[in-house]
Amino acid sequence: MQRKSFVGMNCSIARSLEEVGEWWSLLIVREMMQGMKRFDEFQKELGIARNILTARLERLIELGIVERYPLPDRANTDGYRLTAKGEDLYPVIVALMQWGDRWLCAKGKPPTALVEHRTGQPIETLIVRSKGGKPLSYHDVRYAPGPGATKTTHAVIDGRNERVLGHSGNRAHRHGS
Repeated sequence: MQRKSFVGMNCSIARSLEEVGEWWSLLIVREMMQGMKRFDEFQKELGIARNILTARLERLIELGIVERYPLPDRANTDGYRLTAKGEDLYPVIVALMQWGDRWLCAKGKPPTALVEHRTGQPIETLIVRSKGGKPLSYHDVRYAPGPGATKTTHAVIDGRNERVLGHSGNRAHRHGS
C-alpha cells in the first residue's frame, strides 16, 4: 500500500510528518540524542532490520537531519550525527516523551526523568504560553495567516477559528489586505 505524500500540502505539520513522521525516523533521532552514532548501535538498540535502518538513515541524510562522518577511532567506519536541523527536533522528542509519561506510563511512573545537567533540577513540562507566560490551550489560540499563506490557507484558518473559537478571527486581516 502506497503511503500518501504530504509534500505538496501548505501545512507545516503535514510537511514535518513527511520528513520525520515515520516512527523509525524519530526513534533513530532519539538514539542520536542519547549518544548513539554507529549503525550497529542503532540496530542493536532498536531491533530494526538492516535494510530498514539503511533506508531511514539515507533518507535522514538526504533531508539534512543527519550527517555521516568518519569515526576517528574506527578505520573505514562512518558515524552518524544530527545536524542543526536534526537537533531542532529535541523539543519534539521531549514533548512526545512528556505526553507518553503522562498518558501511557503504568501507575504514572515514567521510566526516565529529564533533569538539567548543571543543577540536577527537573526540566519543566513543555507548554504553549503567551508572551506574558500564561499557559494556553488550543482553545486560547487564534490562527492567523503567515507570509506563506495561500487563498486555501486563509479558508482553512477561517474554518478552524470558526469551529474552535466560534468566530473567524482572520476576517479583519483579510479585509485590510
